[in-house]
Amino acid sequence: MKLLELIDIFGVVAFSITGVFAAMEKKLDLFGIFIIAFVTAMGGGTLRDVLIGDLPVKWIRTTNYSIIILVSTAVAVIFNKVIRNLQRTLFVFDSLGLGLFTIVGIERGLYHQLHPGMCVALGTLTGCFGGVLRDILLNTIPIIFHKEIYAVACILGGTVYFILLKTGLDNYTIVIISILVVFVIRILAVRYQLSLPDIYKKTTRKV
Repeated sequence: MKLLELIDIFGVVAFSITGVFAAMEKKLDLFGIFIIAFVTAMGGGTLRDVLIGDLPVKWIRTTNYSIIILVSTAVAVIFNKVIRNLQRTLFVFDSLGLGLFTIVGIERGLYHQLHPGMCVALGTLTGCFGGVLRDILLNTIPIIFHKEIYAVACILGGTVYFILLKTGLDNYTIVIISILVVFVIRILAVRYQLSLPDIYKKTTRKV
């Protein structure tokens, strides 16, 4: 559980930062930036906890998450001028948070003795839903609904997680490898423009 809590904290930090930079691109004020950071970091976990009946949700039971998000937001705002490319930073932290929260969701599902398929679904939801809320609030089409590889990275990382469980590796190694799988797939998909099949390809008429 200590490993899971540590991963959860890193995920909150990563997604808080993505929320900050996404909000700053839209030129929101400080309060708006904090709200977007909070929704991005807590959105997926909140829906996950509601679905599995883990109530009240974690950020209501403790102030730790709010403090972590507040500190992450302050640091990101203060040092944003040091970072020349907000878009690239947003992408890296979003990919990292995606991997971290996917594993948190899977582990929560296992704790509640859910089917592996449901655990992968929970992991995908945990990783993606905060970003969906962030993009909706910022009036942007959520990344998960684009043709880009996003949710698929979570599903593949979750699948690798359950495959590795059968190999006898220790939990720490399994978790790290699975997080890296999600992260690397997301990075490579964007780097090499990999995507799901485009069903809107234009067809040219022969005259």
